Amino acid sequence: MSVTDNRKEKESGLYETLKVIVQALLLALVVRTFLFQPFNIPSGSMKDTLLIGDYLFVSKYSYGYSRFSFPFGFAPISGRIFGSEPERGDVAVFKLPTDTSIDYIKRVIGLPGDTIQMIDGVLHINGQAVKRERIDDYIEQSPSGVVRRVPRYRETLPNGVSYDTLDLTTHGELDNTREYKVPEGHYFMMGDNRDNSQDSRVLSRVGYVPFENFMGRAEILFFSMKDGTPAYQFWRWPWDVRWNRIGRTL
Repeated sequence: MSVTDNRKEKESGLYETLKVIVQALLLALVVRTFLFQPFNIPSGSMKDTLLIGDYLFVSKYSYGYSRFSFPFGFAPISGRIFGSEPERGDVAVFKLPTDTSIDYIKRVIGLPGDTIQMIDGVLHINGQAVKRERIDDYIEQSPSGVVRRVPRYRETLPNGVSYDTLDLTTHGELDNTREYKVPEGHYFMMGDNRDNSQDSRVLSRVGYVPFENFMGRAEILFFSMKDGTPAYQFWRWPWDVRWNRIGRTL
């Protein structure tokens, strides 16, 4: 083989490698933009549905697409296309209305036109108390070994969707609120950890979420690490992975 032939073979091999890399990146971009995007949970506002260290897939197609569906919001889209409205009880990721560089994840509680109010820790929708029953305690242990028990309740929305909420205190700052009237084209979002969640009850921080801001619906947990353990520390996986959470649907 001549030097020229050897050089051509190397250039051809490099070209093929670069082509494969570019194709893989484009495929990943398409999947992330139009199908599924991974997210991780950085706070305890959705305990114990979602825990710090959970990793989940969000379906981007569930609510259609807006400019926020695309990386960096670079898309010539006004409103939504192929839109399908969120349903009450969905766990959804959205762009924070007061700062669209921040992603939030909460549960859809109020639909356009609804009135929402908290009275003595009980959720009221359109003047009716939502069914709420005491079930058990959520038990968590701190790194120092301190065990904490938090009352847990099963809440059932008018459309039949049930989920668990935590009640850290009977006198929480947001246990008694004004009556909120959800504007058209907006949604009222709340965290399941009711006394430790900045959500639509805090109008200055979150408030009513425009439909355009929705990025997708949380679907399934694909990985979960104990709080404080980085996922890249694979040598700690046998002890720190929450194996029982992997594969849970939301």
